[in-house]
Amino acid sequence: MTLRRVFIAGLLGATLSACLSPTANLLLSLIPDGTFSALLGNMKGVDTPTSDKLAELGQKEDWQGIAALAQENINKDPTHSDWWIIYGYSQVRLNQLVRANQAFAEAVRLAPDDIDGWNLYAESFRAMGQPERAIRTLNNALSVTRDSPMSYFVYGKSYGDLKMPQRAMQYYQQALERQPQFAEAWYEYGRVAWSAGDRIEYSRAVQALQRLNPSAAKQLTAFASGG
Repeated sequence: MTLRRVFIAGLLGATLSACLSPTANLLLSLIPDGTFSALLGNMKGVDTPTSDKLAELGQKEDWQGIAALAQENINKDPTHSDWWIIYGYSQVRLNQLVRANQAFAEAVRLAPDDIDGWNLYAESFRAMGQPERAIRTLNNALSVTRDSPMSYFVYGKSYGDLKMPQRAMQYYQQALERQPQFAEAWYEYGRVAWSAGDRIEYSRAVQALQRLNPSAAKQLTAFASGG
């Protein structure tokens, strides 16, 4: 399995955080706890000592160290898109969102057919408070594939940021059509549905989450009750 396949598995299987804030939370949850080493182990063209070093740094959550190692390898081979993704992720963890955005932009330039890179690039614009640019980035991503649930999820988040709940709901629906078990999408869909006054769809989201993620269902009902 390649790095990008492990990455997208992490995207779709990430556990909801305590509050699902609309800033860098999605990016920070792309790789669930305990899977960073596995992700790094699937990088292409990386020798064993380097892979082991990355795994060690990942276990320590030494994001500065990971950033330095990624930069060292980028200097050796600036065409290796996976290293740009690792560098970008380290910058997210260090709250350096502009640098992360620039790294994901380079990853997309080097691997324009990698939908995961496009999703990361778009979400990094959202994290910087630029949902319009996130949407424009996702429009380009559709030329790669129209089947990525995460692309539609980030569309939904972006339109939510723009206070356009009906458009947001439409995109969450498309994400859920492609990935019915996508708990994060159900949560956001229910949250936007409640805010838009659509109690039927809100209830449907709660029911789905009660099956998929009872903790998230409680979070959603707490949101609706103002808790």
